Amino acid sequence: MHFKIHRGTHEIGGSCVEVWTETTRIVIDFGMPLVNPDHTKLDFGESAKLPVDQLITTGILPDIPGLYKSEPGVEITVLLSHAHQDHTGLTGYINNHCKFYMGKATHDLMNITNLFTNGSAELANVVYFTSGVPFTIGNIEIIPYLMDHSAFDAYAFLVRSGGKSLFYSGDFRHHGRKAKAFDWFTHQAMKNVDYLLMEGTTIGRSREPFLTEPEIEERLGSLFQSHNGINLIYTSGQNIDRLVSIYKACRATGKTMVIDFYIGHILTELGGENGIPFPSSRFPELQVFYPYRLSQMMDKKGHSDILNRLARFKITRDEIDANPGNIVMLVRPTMQSDLERYKNIDHGILIYSMWSGYLKDEKTTRFIKYLEGRRFSVHHLHTSGHADLETLQRMVAALQPKNLVPIHTFEGDAYQRIFSNVNVRRVQDKEVVEI
Repeated sequence: MHFKIHRGTHEIGGSCVEVWTETTRIVIDFGMPLVNPDHTKLDFGESAKLPVDQLITTGILPDIPGLYKSEPGVEITVLLSHAHQDHTGLTGYINNHCKFYMGKATHDLMNITNLFTNGSAELANVVYFTSGVPFTIGNIEIIPYLMDHSAFDAYAFLVRSGGKSLFYSGDFRHHGRKAKAFDWFTHQAMKNVDYLLMEGTTIGRSREPFLTEPEIEERLGSLFQSHNGINLIYTSGQNIDRLVSIYKACRATGKTMVIDFYIGHILTELGGENGIPFPSSRFPELQVFYPYRLSQMMDKKGHSDILNRLARFKITRDEIDANPGNIVMLVRPTMQSDLERYKNIDHGILIYSMWSGYLKDEKTTRFIKYLEGRRFSVHHLHTSGHADLETLQRMVAALQPKNLVPIHTFEGDAYQRIFSNVNVRRVQDKEVVEI
């Protein structure tokens, strides 16, 4: 068995690993790069205009024959660990003959992203797997393991063939709402794997302990009770752990959680099977508003059914303006024009609940300044979607790998110091490794 990391040995994002035997070839993740070779932010909007051969030449698309157009005798299967763009964002370039394996909720989230954007990653041949249940592709066996991560339905993979083994960590942590999944994994994990490809997103960042999601929930409740104005929260609509924390804090403090119909659609699609709160009579604390620009866009795309689906849970601008102190409302910069129509929300609070790096974005900066102009106080409350050092060390201890390979990190050179009792192999992008 061989493997090649096409991108990710020296950066975060653009994750793609190819694994093959004499008869079988698989690709694990197919993510959009976040940075250029010089680590400046990648503007994929410009790159998207280029044909496939140029994207391969520039290194944005991995050079994998048979992946972009059907070639006789070439069969490639793609495994997706979770729905974040840096792991799935380039799947729209893959030819329709390829088969995809992923969790069902991952597929749901990808379809929702396509629905609400101009995305093109509508995958045809999809097979769903279950955590802990092995499946085979040719002569390769794969066991997916559900992981705690800020993306819902995230997995790691054990890959085995011919007595050789590789473990791909994907993205994981131990301080979210699925911490027990990681605990279970550490007791079930196969020891002495030949290679562990492990993310290290947080290496080189602050060494302070990360807040847990229950701690986030508690602090949110305290903020909600600290003043009489409206509470606005800027967070990712697909960070289900955070949405659950906000909902629980609202329920505990008697607040109404107001979400736009995009987030409402996500929660409705995922909620029934997974115990997640969603707009319904079961969760009266949840109400839905309709941002003007997004509503117009969806109507023009012919998705009035999506607009109507949650209409009975709608809260109006007048209702929010009449009692802003009872409202916890999820917002983002594109909703500024909607907020400008509210008369009674001045002197509220904005809770920024995302990675601090996004604060460099001009639209985010402009949005925050607008709210500060309306006498909003700004509070930062977030936790990482990735493992801290202790959790990284727990994975290494659980798997006891013969070789540890840095991936999804800018700090691969630090692995040998941190994991001193393991052989750290510093693989390069596009380097072929035989197991």
